[in-house]
Amino acid sequence: MTQHKVTFLPHEKSISVEPGTQLIRAAMDSGVHINASCGGEGVCGKCRVILESGEVEGGVSEMLSAEDKEKGYRLACLAKIESDLTIRIPTDSFIDARVLNLQATARKTARIRELNLDDLKEKGLFVPPVEKIYMELPPPSDADNIADVSRLVDFLRKNHDEHRLEFDLSVIRKVPDVLRQEDFKVTVTIARPVREDGKNRVVNIQPGDTSERNYALAVDIGTTTVYGELIDIKTGEILTRYGDFNAQISYGEDVISRIVYSEKAGGLEKLNERVLSTINTVIGKLFKKSKIDPEEVSTITFAGNTTMTQLFLKVNARYLRRSPYVPASIMYPPFLASEAGLDLPSHVTALVYPQVSSYVGGDIVSGTMGSGMYNDEEITLYIDIGTNAEVVIGNKDWMVCAACSAGPAFEGGGIKLGMRATEGAIEDFSIDPLTLEPMNVTIGNVRPKGICGSGLIIIVATMFEMGILDNRGKFNRNLDTDRIREKDDVYEYVLAWADVSGTDRDIVINEIDIENLIRAKGAIYSGCLTLLAEVGLSIGNIDRIILAGGFGSYVDLEKAMTIGLLPEIDLEKVIFVGNGSLMGARMSALTNRIRRDVTRTIKRITNFELSETQSFMDNYIAALFLPHTELNHFPKLKARLDERRKHMDEMPDSRDGGIK
Repeated sequence: MTQHKVTFLPHEKSISVEPGTQLIRAAMDSGVHINASCGGEGVCGKCRVILESGEVEGGVSEMLSAEDKEKGYRLACLAKIESDLTIRIPTDSFIDARVLNLQATARKTARIRELNLDDLKEKGLFVPPVEKIYMELPPPSDADNIADVSRLVDFLRKNHDEHRLEFDLSVIRKVPDVLRQEDFKVTVTIARPVREDGKNRVVNIQPGDTSERNYALAVDIGTTTVYGELIDIKTGEILTRYGDFNAQISYGEDVISRIVYSEKAGGLEKLNERVLSTINTVIGKLFKKSKIDPEEVSTITFAGNTTMTQLFLKVNARYLRRSPYVPASIMYPPFLASEAGLDLPSHVTALVYPQVSSYVGGDIVSGTMGSGMYNDEEITLYIDIGTNAEVVIGNKDWMVCAACSAGPAFEGGGIKLGMRATEGAIEDFSIDPLTLEPMNVTIGNVRPKGICGSGLIIIVATMFEMGILDNRGKFNRNLDTDRIREKDDVYEYVLAWADVSGTDRDIVINEIDIENLIRAKGAIYSGCLTLLAEVGLSIGNIDRIILAGGFGSYVDLEKAMTIGLLPEIDLEKVIFVGNGSLMGARMSALTNRIRRDVTRTIKRITNFELSETQSFMDNYIAALFLPHTELNHFPKLKARLDERRKHMDEMPDSRDGGIK
């Protein structure tokens, strides 16, 4: 796709972006600060820039005078890029040329890796678990009057080398009539066994040739959301995907509250009914969007954490939260989807990813397999950050895992003005190092309403590097700005005043919010250190990091390392796989190799209960700082902080109490 080059002066920074990108986002992504507190709706008028060359759409506002417009001034939040541009940041946006050295670094998000079907084929992994075979059979006669099923079996053995066949009773009931509907021209659906010593099962028969229409469903049952995909098994193409909030959420935001509710009279049945309702809604939407006949679906794969899996299968979950934290089962047999209450034809077989422990479930097993980690030589750190956080370290020979009680901060929970990543959430942020004026960018480019998880990380990391926060997460109270204030005995920073916010109040971040974030990131980082130590490794032994979860693609990696959420490694070694749980479920739908590898993989995963691992609490306490008590764990950050202090020392004392 065509991209346009945007150059920002006097910073001499350039970035290539797609046509239609808003200028303020290009500035943010390139690390150029422009004062803007209204989130991108054009009501504060502070993001004035000069268009020196090129074409933009919009950017003209009544907040600009006729003289400003004539000089080329535009509001960066309203201007969309239509060509190569040269943009000058007005001199009133900075005080001293040396401030250019204090500008934010360019945004660096993880490389996104999608499932590549060609790679599967090259590695010999593309072995569809369900296959459709079209047959034109000779009709029976006085000289050839063998049973209908025997006729099918003989043809399959002679023409398709199919042996060790067994028929579901439901198929046998359909055979006589279906064979005669199209004069003995039929398509049979064969499910390959998960175990190598198993039998091929004929699970469906249809009149005529439907061999080109073979589809699968993949579903991630999350604590907060349920996502599904409809996949063409023959081509590997994702035809459509859809997600919805898990209807269980009204009975509690987290797994513990769900388990507690399930213990009440009728609670398990109610939670099971709610999640089934959500899954059926998602499945129905997938069929409606794709216009695929449900009869053409052959299989469905589910992945979810241990609690969600047991509630989905209506299995008592009470013992998951009681020591010694025992799940009902690790493995579940295949079952008919319709028998579990799913709105699918009777021939559709369902498969559920196995669990590791009470708090490391099938969603993590699915992610480690779907990402390829389980089959690679590289020592990989796999982190799934969602309502809960799970960590896996290892490679094809061994893996260790643990669940980290990070809390809801990364999804906006526990934050005074936290919110999910929806319209109006501040998702990106920069700050003028001298005036301390903010640059807020929101989802949807509307007035800010609150802070989402990725925005929270960037805000705290930026403030820490600027010296606005100390390593305990406390504001520097000597700074000369009215944006830092005390309210109700808590210090806070005003991101957006009420008159430019999307609510009737100031949008703030306070020290309690920051403390909650530090605890959340501390749990994840200390979990990583503990697992590494338990297997005799250190951060330097990590070859790559795989990020999974809802906001991974939006997290600025450098900022995540700045606060001590992620270990500091080369940014090029970080990969984002999106919804790892759904990716693994999709892989299982496309290749039987994954299904057969599951049992072997589960046996290689060792689970650690962090609360019972002696070194964890020591690591956790040490991680309750920005980024950590041991700054030597973060040498690149240390070098940046030293450089920033050097530049600040060289500058006029333009703000009281700056970094000294």
